[in-house]
Amino acid sequence: MAADRPAAAHEPTEQALVRAAYRRRGRRRSFLVALASTVVVAALAWWVLVSSPGWERTREAFFDPGRFVEMLPALADGLWLNLRVWVIAGVISLVLGLLLAIARTTTAPALFPLRAAVVAFVDIFRGVPVLLVLLVVGFGLPALRLPWMPIQAAFLGTLALVLTYSAYLAEIFRSGIEAVHPAQVAAARALGLTKAQTTRRIVVPQAVRNVVPALLNMVVALQKDSGLISILGAVDAIRVAQIAVSGDYNFTPYVAAGFLFLLVSIPLTRAVDAYNARRGWRGARGVAGAIR
Repeated sequence: MAADRPAAAHEPTEQALVRAAYRRRGRRRSFLVALASTVVVAALAWWVLVSSPGWERTREAFFDPGRFVEMLPALADGLWLNLRVWVIAGVISLVLGLLLAIARTTTAPALFPLRAAVVAFVDIFRGVPVLLVLLVVGFGLPALRLPWMPIQAAFLGTLALVLTYSAYLAEIFRSGIEAVHPAQVAAARALGLTKAQTTRRIVVPQAVRNVVPALLNMVVALQKDSGLISILGAVDAIRVAQIAVSGDYNFTPYVAAGFLFLLVSIPLTRAVDAYNARRGWRGARGVAGAIR
């Protein structure tokens, strides 16, 4: 019987083999062109750098190998504070941003004062530079001398980052909420769900799904901005580098601090890109590959 016969192995046609060979040649050619152009650009940049009149002085001031290795342990201790601020500020900002977005998209007339307050909050903290927010929060709140208010630089810096990033994240969440089709809400209400149940079970999950790439990018940006807490005196990686530079005016500690930040941010960025590509959120160029 036909069902008992083993399935014949698939053999591509000659035309399919020709197309596959053509694609392989195209990918190989694209890789070689990209490699050659990268080498040329890197060589040109290196030549411009080392042929500049002040290269020797710059190399001694910024790229001292001995000073680089010497500073790494102290900078790593400071970076641990940056990572803690990043995680705490990121979690709080995500939760607060979502709550602000939900409050702003409510339609109940009685909640107009709440919506107005959310709009004012977002307009202020999204429109003011994060550096200015850090200075106002870091030096303004301690001046109030509130007995219950912690005045540690790390706490005040984290608070300033939360205020700024929750405003940005609220707008991202709001765009996701407004992207949910009204038919989804109408269908949920027709099934007997209340407004709160519709928001929690239907709107919010779809809204978060719509804006995950933008949220991940903001989390990556927050990791870099965690270094700004050094202006308040917190002894993070940047502050450790500042203290070291003030002793001998050798700026290599700044380069070492930047290197440690890159060790965190680059793998995180690549992980976010890979996650977006796996979920199909990078568009046609991301699916097919950046190099053609």
